[in-house]
Amino acid sequence: MADDISSLRLNAEEGMKKAISHLEAELIKIRAGKANPQMLDGIVVDYYGTPTPVSQVGNISIMDARTLSIQPWEKNMLQPIERAIIAANIGITPQNDGALIRLFLPPLTEERRKDLVKKCQGEGEHSKVAIRNIRRDAIEGIKKLQKNGLSEDVAKDAEADVQALTDKFIITVDKHLAQKEKEIMAV
Repeated sequence: MADDISSLRLNAEEGMKKAISHLEAELIKIRAGKANPQMLDGIVVDYYGTPTPVSQVGNISIMDARTLSIQPWEKNMLQPIERAIIAANIGITPQNDGALIRLFLPPLTEERRKDLVKKCQGEGEHSKVAIRNIRRDAIEGIKKLQKNGLSEDVAKDAEADVQALTDKFIITVDKHLAQKEKEIMAV
């Protein structure tokens, strides 16, 4: 029974860590006014019929604080990359000069900053829901063990442990959100 409880706790912790990792990846994609190559991570280009990430069809580099450049490895990929960026609707219009694509990030307005903060909070809420679902599954597993002969005291302790784990990860989500909000609202 003790092995089953520790296995439930370990699975819950792994799932919660994955939820935090997903949140971090999503927050990186939300731009805070600075050029960051990871902003393009979710964009795929049609590369000879195969959907391929932009980072695998060209070299992405930071020219200055507000400018990214994409140097495709094949010149004929300029148009597909440009179309993919426009289709991704990331709020940036690509500039194609025939050799490389430049992405100029416009300065953020106050209204746009508030929208980005709301988007971050939405991502944070998704992570919190995922963490709570993992907690629910772990507690259901503990209740099943209790029906199969686990003592009530041990079950209560295990549930309290899972709740403490959940609280720890919810606080981590809040810290990530506060940090990203501070980054976005900095002028």
